[in-house]
Amino acid sequence: MTSQQTNQQIPAGYRKNAVGDLVHEDRIKPVDKLRDEVVKAIVDNAKLLRQSMTEFKLTTMANINDFVELSSSEYGTKFGGAKGNILLTSFDGQYQVRRAVGEHRVFDERIQTAKTLIDDCIKSWSGGADTRLMAMVEHAFRVNQQGRIDVNQVLSLRQLDIDDPKWKQAMDAIADAIQITGTSQYLRLYERQPNGKYTQLPLDISTL
Repeated sequence: MTSQQTNQQIPAGYRKNAVGDLVHEDRIKPVDKLRDEVVKAIVDNAKLLRQSMTEFKLTTMANINDFVELSSSEYGTKFGGAKGNILLTSFDGQYQVRRAVGEHRVFDERIQTAKTLIDDCIKSWSGGADTRLMAMVEHAFRVNQQGRIDVNQVLSLRQLDIDDPKWKQAMDAIADAIQITGTSQYLRLYERQPNGKYTQLPLDISTL
């Protein structure tokens, strides 16, 4: 019996291997069975932990929203800065809770116009452009693993102080080409250390 029947129930006494074939228990080595049990137990626990962390984030975000609404309506206090970022500090200053809202940004087709303007600008400079600048431009316009141009890399070019009308036109074209496709909310917790600095409480399992 092969993997073509993947949707069918696995018969008693068999296990499905990595390629989808059914293998009888008698043909599986004890160490392979033990490895299978260890891996699946770890993954099952990880899924439960992930669900708990998801519920914690949703509950915490709701608590933050409820407090901000209460404080704003009852006491006239305004929380948060640009784009809805929130910082809450405990009374003793020991802990901070930060909600940050990040935007998902991509470039539309006008980024190609900006790249053409930059190339024309570089070619028009007498004696050619600085090789380091040319390398910086090529690096900024590289596509990432998702086949997209990295917004932050390209925006770094806008920090260069170049007094050239065509360059400035290209920088304006870069700004016009940015499209906001969505937002994500990030939750970060901080604890004050003896030196007065706040360090983030890690919620990433790899940092524990």
